[in-house]
Amino acid sequence: MIYRLGDLTIDTGRQQVSCGTEPVALPKLSYDLLLALVRAAPNVVSLDELMRLVWAGPIVSPETVSQRVKLLRDALEDDPRLPRYIGGLRGRGYHIVGAVEEIRDYPETGPSTPISSKSVAVRPLLEMSANRFPENSSDGLPKEPNDTESDSVLPVPTIGPARVAICVLPFTNMSGDPGQEYFSDGITEDIITELSRWRLLAVRSRSASFRYRGIAVDIKRVARELNVRYVVEGSVRRMGERIRINARLTDTETGSHIWAEKFDHELAELFKAQDQVVRTIVSTLVGRVQVSDVERVRRKPPASLAAYECVLKGNALSWDDPDGAAEAIRLFERAIETDPGYGLAHALLASLYWRKWENDPSNLDAALDEAFAFAKRAVELDKDQSTCVAILGQTYLRRRSFDLALQYARRAVAMNPNNQWNVADMGSILIYVGQAEEALVLFKRAKEIDPYFDPPWYWRDMGKAYMFLHRYEEALAVFGYLPTRPYSIGAHMAACYARLADIDRARVSANECLVKKPDFSIAHFMTKQPFKNPADAASLAESLRMAGLPD
Repeated sequence: MIYRLGDLTIDTGRQQVSCGTEPVALPKLSYDLLLALVRAAPNVVSLDELMRLVWAGPIVSPETVSQRVKLLRDALEDDPRLPRYIGGLRGRGYHIVGAVEEIRDYPETGPSTPISSKSVAVRPLLEMSANRFPENSSDGLPKEPNDTESDSVLPVPTIGPARVAICVLPFTNMSGDPGQEYFSDGITEDIITELSRWRLLAVRSRSASFRYRGIAVDIKRVARELNVRYVVEGSVRRMGERIRINARLTDTETGSHIWAEKFDHELAELFKAQDQVVRTIVSTLVGRVQVSDVERVRRKPPASLAAYECVLKGNALSWDDPDGAAEAIRLFERAIETDPGYGLAHALLASLYWRKWENDPSNLDAALDEAFAFAKRAVELDKDQSTCVAILGQTYLRRRSFDLALQYARRAVAMNPNNQWNVADMGSILIYVGQAEEALVLFKRAKEIDPYFDPPWYWRDMGKAYMFLHRYEEALAVFGYLPTRPYSIGAHMAACYARLADIDRARVSANECLVKKPDFSIAHFMTKQPFKNPADAASLAESLRMAGLPD
C-alpha cells in the first residue's frame, strides 16, 4: 500500500517515506507513529490508542508519545503552529492535517528509486486536453428574504486527481522604487486569483507562494515544498505611463521553460496584460487555444487604474491596527470616488465599516447601516465576484438576517470552492447560527486548501467555535496562535478560564481586556454578538460574569 499526504509518500512495502523525490530517514518508531496516524486519518488518535498501536508491549507515558511526535515533526520539518502533516488537539491526541490518498496498484519503480508524489497527481497534458473543462457556476443570487433553504453546510467539492498543480511566485518589482512593491504584489495576486477560477488547475495560494518573496529561489525546492509541477515567475517594471510584465512558465520535472514572454502595454491596459498572462498559461497547460469569453467576463476589472492602486494599497495595510484601518477606509473611499462602478472596493469598505461598528462604544447602528449599503452595492455592481458575495453574507449576519447570511455564504463557496477565504468565512457564520461543529469542518477545509492560511481572524473564530462547543482548553490553545490579542479575545479567554475554574488566569485575561478597553461592559459587548440562539448568547454572558468582567 502507498499513501500520499501532500508532498509526502509513504510506501508500506518498502517501509520508506519520501518528500517529493527525496527520501526521509525515519527511525522505526517514528515511521510506525506516522503510519498509525495516516491509517486513522482524518480521525484524532488518542494518546492511549497511540501507545497501544505503536509501542504495543512496553508501558510508556504520554510524555514519551509527545516527545516522539516532536521528533517526527522535526524530521518532516513540520511546524506544530502551522502544521502541514500532523496536528494536535490538547488533551485529545493527534491527527493528520489534510487529505490522505491511498494507492493500491502502483507501477513498479525499481528497488532504489524514491517514489515521486507528482507521478500520481498530474496526468500528461495531452490526456487532459481531451477532457471537457468545467465551467464555473452561473446560477442566480439568493432571493430576499423569505427563502426556506436548509441550514446544512454546503458540500465542498473535492480536488480531483487530474488537477494540474501550479504556483505563481511573487513578481519582482523592477521599478527601482521600493514603494511600488504593493503594485507588483497586487498584480501577482490578481494572476493567482484568475488562475484559481479554472478548476482543472490546483493553484497554490498567495500565502503559500509569498513565502519565497525576497529570497533566491530554487525551483526544485519550491516544487517539492508546495507539491507543484509548474511554477510561474516574473517581474513588473513601471515606466511612466507604460508597464512591462515579464513572465515565464517552468516545468519543474524537466527544469525547462515552457514559455517566456514579455507583455508591454500602456499603464491603462494593465488588465489586458493580466488577462494575456492568464490566457497564455491556461492555453498552454490545458491545451486550449484561448480563454473563452464565458470565462473571461467573470472578472469585471475596474475602469480606473488609480482606483485599482487605491485598493491594492488599502488591502496591503493591517486592518487590525486602528491607523491601518483608517487609512484603508480612506483609500477605498477614494477608489469609489474615482471609479463608482468598482464592486470590490465597495465590498472591502463594507467589511471595514462593520468592523468599525463592532468596536463602536455607542449603541448606534450607523456604521453597520453604511456597511450594508456598501455590501449590497458591491454585489449589484459585480455579482460574479465571490469576495463581494461573501462580505454581503457577513454583513447580513451582523444584521441578524441569518438565513440570508447563510445563503450568500453558500453562494460564495459555490462560485469559488477553492477559495480558502470563502470557506472560512462561511465557518465564521456557522458559529453564530448554532453550528459550531460544522464550522470546524470548514475551518479545517480552508487549511487543506491553503496550509499557510492564517489571518488573525481565522484563529479568533476557530477559537470561538471550540469555546461554544464547551471545549475550552482547545479554544485557549487556538487563541494562543494569535500574535496580538484584541480586547474581545481577552474577554473570550477570560470566559474560557472561568469555565475551567481557573479563576486566577480568568482574572488576568479579564484585566487584559479592561486595559485595552476600559469602558468594556458585558451588556454592550453582547449587543455586538450576533447569536441566532438566545441560549448561546446567555451562556457567553454568564461565562464573562464568572470571569469578573463588569455588567
